[in-house]
Amino acid sequence: MSNECYLGRRDFLMKTVGAVGTSVGASQLMARPDETNERAIEEAVEKVGKIARHKWPVSGRKISVLLGCADWPDEVILAGMRCGVNYWHKAQYWDKEKRPKVLAAILKNREAHYCQVVVDRVRGNHETGAIDEEEHYQHVKERLEATGLRYFDDMIFHFGYHTVEEYKTNRAFIRAFERLKKEKVVRRLALSQHNYNGNAKVPGGQSAAEILTALMPDGLYEHAQFFYSYGDSEAINTLVDQAKRKGFGTIGMKTSRGASRMKQDEEFMKRLPAGISPHHALARWLTTETKLDGAVIALRGLDQFVDTYSGAGKPIRASDKAVLDHLRIFANREVCSLCNECQPHCPQNVPIGEILRYERYALDYGEVDTAQALYAHLDRRATDCNNCGQCLGHCPQGMRIPEKLSRAHGVLG
Repeated sequence: MSNECYLGRRDFLMKTVGAVGTSVGASQLMARPDETNERAIEEAVEKVGKIARHKWPVSGRKISVLLGCADWPDEVILAGMRCGVNYWHKAQYWDKEKRPKVLAAILKNREAHYCQVVVDRVRGNHETGAIDEEEHYQHVKERLEATGLRYFDDMIFHFGYHTVEEYKTNRAFIRAFERLKKEKVVRRLALSQHNYNGNAKVPGGQSAAEILTALMPDGLYEHAQFFYSYGDSEAINTLVDQAKRKGFGTIGMKTSRGASRMKQDEEFMKRLPAGISPHHALARWLTTETKLDGAVIALRGLDQFVDTYSGAGKPIRASDKAVLDHLRIFANREVCSLCNECQPHCPQNVPIGEILRYERYALDYGEVDTAQALYAHLDRRATDCNNCGQCLGHCPQGMRIPEKLSRAHGVLG
């Protein structure tokens, strides 16, 4: 996400000055932009306070219970750092030329931060691309040069394996990691695992729960990220239980599951307890009521940082539980959990999960252009659904999938 996605406090103040002139005290607003930005960051830090940390099972690293994302705006990252956020998802996106303030702050005390590099398949997308030792190796070296971080703490296989068999037989990614580790430019191995069960482009594809359950005992990977949200499937909750017993790290991603669009539904928001926001209640639940080692939540500004991260590590209250009950009802009706259970039953091979994941990007993260571009590259779209209804009995949420696809096409198409 870029800084263009929201109107920051600095921009707001400068626009206000231009509009009102000196007659309403504009001289008080005419602080230098850096000073105004610093004031906003400090206000956010004061409201959030210090974020709790959790000791990860294998490495013993103490990591903030909510992780940070490299694509947050600069001021959110700087505020997060001061509050104790010390793990940075997709740090390979930072660039010395484009994010100098962020990198300067990280490099001031490099050992205090855990920076992650994400590696994708090559010569195709996550469904059709290849795992290539040399290209993965070179990608990490290039990102080290671009960021100036000197090393990455975690090397993540983005989207993960298609099947258990692929994990067992294709060791190219692991070999790339071993070469880089020998050079002391990466330290640990992890993955971000998606679901491939029923995917028409991935014959024999399996779910994240199946793949992670199989690789967990080997000890090659320290931890994994996977879809996780309130009201999740029994298979995922079983996986988290097993991981806890075996000392395998777990990070929830795509955790907000429609919380942003809920805020835009005025009638829905009227039913929530006064003064409790969906994201705040979600942060409390993720960090105190689940067995996860960490979670990732998308943010676009300091106001969202304050709202969400002020709940990190704090006990859940009755009012928070009431909010989550309402969120669960809303999400089960409106937001796909991305489990892919319906996918094998679509005779048209419409990529239901992919389409509804892109819908999340547009409606929950505000990334409309990205979502529409991804949707445009699909070879099957929502309009290929012929409303046969064969998917309906296989959705754990009971969603009206054809209707949902039609609405998603209105957003993405």
